[in-house]
Amino acid sequence: MKYLKLVIFLAVMTVIAGCNRTSFQDAQGNSLNWDDFRGQWVVVNYWAEWCKPCIEEIPELNELNQSPDVTVLGVNFDGVTGDALTRLGNKMSIDYQMLAEDPGPVLGWKLPVGLPASFVVDPDGKLIETRFGPQTEASLQALFSESPNEG
Repeated sequence: MKYLKLVIFLAVMTVIAGCNRTSFQDAQGNSLNWDDFRGQWVVVNYWAEWCKPCIEEIPELNELNQSPDVTVLGVNFDGVTGDALTRLGNKMSIDYQMLAEDPGPVLGWKLPVGLPASFVVDPDGKLIETRFGPQTEASLQALFSESPNEG
């Protein structure tokens, strides 16, 4: 009987722990677990097709995303989703993952008032800075190396 209670307790705890996971869908409908990004830098970049500085920084973010300890996630400011988002990302040569939804409300972030906006999350999962205006790979790498949580 004690063994059965232990098995039931462990099963319930596993279900409860799974319920607390924060996940998002990418443009292709794949689920991304926010906790899977621990141990690396994450740059969540808000962009729009009509935003010239957003277009200018895409090659820099593509390059940054090639770093083994960095993940760039794109969020379309205009709410484009599904196949339309995938086509738009291809048209704009976005190589990093695009989220199908704004993660801000779940993560406690406010919608940016200007574009482009980059929310920089350290390897511990803490938002350390929000940057407005076009970023470069070098400017973001410099921020990472200045941080106490250097990647």
